Amino acid sequence: MHIPDGFLSPPIFAGMWVIAILIIGYAVKKTNKKLGDKHVPLMGVLAAFIFAAQMLNTPVAGGTSGHMLGGVLAAIFLGPFAASIVMASVFTVQALFFADGGITSLGANIFNMGLLGTIFGYFIYVGIRKAIEKVTGKESKKGIIIAAGIASWCAVVLASAACSIEISASGMFPLTESLIAMVSIHAVIGLIEGLITMAVVSFVLKVRPDLLNLEKI
Repeated sequence: MHIPDGFLSPPIFAGMWVIAILIIGYAVKKTNKKLGDKHVPLMGVLAAFIFAAQMLNTPVAGGTSGHMLGGVLAAIFLGPFAASIVMASVFTVQALFFADGGITSLGANIFNMGLLGTIFGYFIYVGIRKAIEKVTGKESKKGIIIAAGIASWCAVVLASAACSIEISASGMFPLTESLIAMVSIHAVIGLIEGLITMAVVSFVLKVRPDLLNLEKI
């Protein structure tokens, strides 16, 4: 899902850079006001885990590559804005030192996976969690786990669709071809990510439920 250099036209990657800078700037402002002692080490641990998971890439015809995202998982523990900083840091290191995603397209990658895949994914998680609570009449661990899994899948699919649209708008591939290639494989990757997210959240609820009760940023 990391878009390499040369896949986006100058107007597209420039616009994505502007949006990404605005998002990161707002996220940093929000995070600085609420950052607690427990947030900092957790941000580091999540960044390392997500970095390692994203390095496992699957080539995708008509697009770039497929891999896990991890944005919703980070957001569940940290909140959407602190998690978006974690994600942006991961993308930057990958682009600068591992050639995983381009420099010119870094803004688009941050937008796709840092906004849609993390911030928007988090609000999907919250919405599903509240809907389950409304139906059952109470908050439950099962509801939290289910919401985490569904939101993770949605985030991966949405981010892959955005990636396809940007590539198509740049004239690189036909929209239908790119969407089918990217979204289909990421729908499967999203299932795997959803299961992993559910497993991690379930484990943390058993051993360190306090980590899920940190103030969200």
